[in-house]
Amino acid sequence: MTSPPRSLCPIALALDLFGDAWSLLIVRDLMFKGICSFNGFLAAGEGIATNVLTDRLVKLEQAGIITKARDGQDGRRFVYRLTAKGAELAPVLVSMVLWSAKHTPTDAPRDMVAAMAVDPQSFAMQVIRRVAADEAGPARH
Repeated sequence: MTSPPRSLCPIALALDLFGDAWSLLIVRDLMFKGICSFNGFLAAGEGIATNVLTDRLVKLEQAGIITKARDGQDGRRFVYRLTAKGAELAPVLVSMVLWSAKHTPTDAPRDMVAAMAVDPQSFAMQVIRRVAADEAGPARH
C-alpha cells in the first residue's frame, strides 16, 4: 500500500515517484539502451545495489511505468518493458539529456544528442512510437 502524496503539486507528485537516484536511470536504460533484464540493469555502470534495484523495479511496476513478464526463452528470468505511460517520459528524458549535454561534458553518444537537438519533440515521439510497437510485439532480450 502506498502512502498518500505529500501534496498535489505536479512536481512534488513526480518527485515522489522519480525523485531518487535510480528510477529514471532504469527508465533511461529501457528507453535508450534497450536493457530489459535485472542483470542488464546491474551491469549498466552506475553500481546500483540488488536490493535497491528490486525496490525500484517494484515501485515502477506498481506505478504503471514498466511491466514485468517471464522471459519466453528462460522462464526463470523476467523481462521488463516500458508501458505507454512510461514511454510518455521520453520528452522529459530528452530534455534532461540536452540540458546536461549543454552544461556538462557527458558520455552520451554524440550522434544521439545531435539527433535530439535537431528536433527534441520528434525524437521523443519516435521513442514513444517504438515503445508502442514493442508493447504489441514479442519481448526483447
